[in-house]
Amino acid sequence: MKQLRRTSAIVLGLGILCAVASVAAQMLPVEPETITSEELVKVLKGPKKQQPVILNVGFRMLYVQAHIPGSEFIGATSEAAGIERLRQRVEKLPRNQFIVLYCGCCPWNHCPNVKPAARELAGMGFRNVKVVYMANNFGADWVDKGYPVEKGE
Repeated sequence: MKQLRRTSAIVLGLGILCAVASVAAQMLPVEPETITSEELVKVLKGPKKQQPVILNVGFRMLYVQAHIPGSEFIGATSEAAGIERLRQRVEKLPRNQFIVLYCGCCPWNHCPNVKPAARELAGMGFRNVKVVYMANNFGADWVDKGYPVEKGE
């Protein structure tokens, strides 16, 4: 009888945890706050103390070919390993840190990486996160516009 009560309590507890997690996930922003390439270029020309942490949440090959100067490679956050690297990178940052995420692997509506990364940061309590809106891809929406890039690791 005690075993049955204990099992029932565990099942009830897990059910409550699932319900809380579901409500919390619904409270996270559906669409991440965006910043345009043009706006980010202006920010990058501003004072050093106002510079964001810029994280590339895309694929290594694209990052090596060209990336936003000063950005850090995290990796594809459509994969568990990328999400874990993102968590590790930001865990000690203040929750009001200005963070900019970008991928640019493909058109905005098809990118598998930016939304999971933004959701993860929101879930961790970060409230000053923006995602670079790239309608087409990094090449068309950054490189071809003549914005600064770095190459390599």
